[in-house]
Amino acid sequence: MHHLSGEKMYYKVVKLFLRFSIGAGFLSAVADRFGMWSAYNSAWGNWDNFLKYTAAINPWIFPSLVSFVAVTATAAEIVFGICLIIGYRTEMFAKLSGILLLLFALAMTSTVGIKKVFDASVFAASAASFALSLLKEKYMELDSFFINQKRTSNRT
Repeated sequence: MHHLSGEKMYYKVVKLFLRFSIGAGFLSAVADRFGMWSAYNSAWGNWDNFLKYTAAINPWIFPSLVSFVAVTATAAEIVFGICLIIGYRTEMFAKLSGILLLLFALAMTSTVGIKKVFDASVFAASAASFALSLLKEKYMELDSFFINQKRTSNRT
């Protein structure tokens, strides 16, 4: 019996690690776009460089849509990152994160090549997001609060 409780705790810790690492990864990338990381630690360093990168890995979109795509991706990464970290609708945001990262990986693969995608672990992050969506038991998640509130209101 002790083994099962240890295994259960292992899954909870893994889920928490996945939530924080994927969520923080999104927020770190967003911070980079807004110049919040030092030049040494930056991929883009500012919004203009991020727009150029967005255009480079999405050559099939009209130039007039590059800003829209960049803003949409950035907004999604902010929302997904925060929701994963706080544990709000974790399974849904994990699936959406997996899709977003997979689209990013495919765009990168078709333009800069597979090696950069593997070096940046984008496929791994996508797979981790999909795996996270399969871990149903709640642990340190805002969703737990809502579930408990619903149970309490149903009893009265």
